[in-house]
Amino acid sequence: MDYLTADDTKCGEICFGNFDLMKMAGMSAVAGYDYHPMTKFTDPYFSPNVRPHGFRKLFPTLTFYSQAAWTVWRGAVAARKGDYDDDRWQRDSLSLLRALERTGVRIDIRNQSVFDRLSEPSVIIGNHMSTAETFLLAGVLVPMIKVTFVVKRSLITYPVFGHIMRSRKPVVVGRDNPREDFKTVMEQGTDRLRQGYHVIIFPQRTRSVEFVPEEFNSIGVKLAKSAGAPVVPLALHTEAWGNGKLLKDFGPIRPSIPMKFEFGEPLRISGNGKAENEAVIQFITSRLHQWQPEA
Repeated sequence: MDYLTADDTKCGEICFGNFDLMKMAGMSAVAGYDYHPMTKFTDPYFSPNVRPHGFRKLFPTLTFYSQAAWTVWRGAVAARKGDYDDDRWQRDSLSLLRALERTGVRIDIRNQSVFDRLSEPSVIIGNHMSTAETFLLAGVLVPMIKVTFVVKRSLITYPVFGHIMRSRKPVVVGRDNPREDFKTVMEQGTDRLRQGYHVIIFPQRTRSVEFVPEEFNSIGVKLAKSAGAPVVPLALHTEAWGNGKLLKDFGPIRPSIPMKFEFGEPLRISGNGKAENEAVIQFITSRLHQWQPEA
């Protein structure tokens, strides 16, 4: 059996959680075991209570970005050579998730098993809070489904990381011409769904810690309606990976703030989709309100 070495997860406790494959193999979920890159998270998944010491405790941001830079660089080299597949994408995503956990960030992921119950591709519609969701969702979803993102053009032209994102067959919008962007999402999004990809879309104008329903447009629901696909709501709170003041993608890492992801049950679009879009907004709003005392 092929395993992903995770020597860097040794921290005296479980540093990466229990996986289905480990159960099948009769292995205990303890630090020091190797993990297969395509194993699934248990549902729900909760980070262990890792207490960082020394440099990691004093400088969580520097510690995290030093590893993240190396992970992204290696991934970009592979992508430029045409060697960046789903296995590699998930492995890199998990590497970043572990790096966050080692700084003390607690990650809570719920109801991702909804995709085991779906027999067709969906449009995953969520709020957009930080860079974290772009980097981490692949680690959670790729073992279950083929997935891609609707992204702004700057992400595919980004130094280094752009090579990785281009290899993931994203739907690319310019953000300069709303009518042209709408056409692109409808055409390319439908094409990706027909190819078997689930499409992740963040309908907010920009990343924000505050969720403003009035800024949450209905393009995801319109794509689902056009393609005849279900919608899966996604609520997330990823403020632990903050937005930077100078470079928005590189903000502070705040281990004291829990990181949350929760997927809702699939919605079928009927009529003009207004009710379903409101249901997505209500799901996100309710979870953010529920998580607020902890966040």
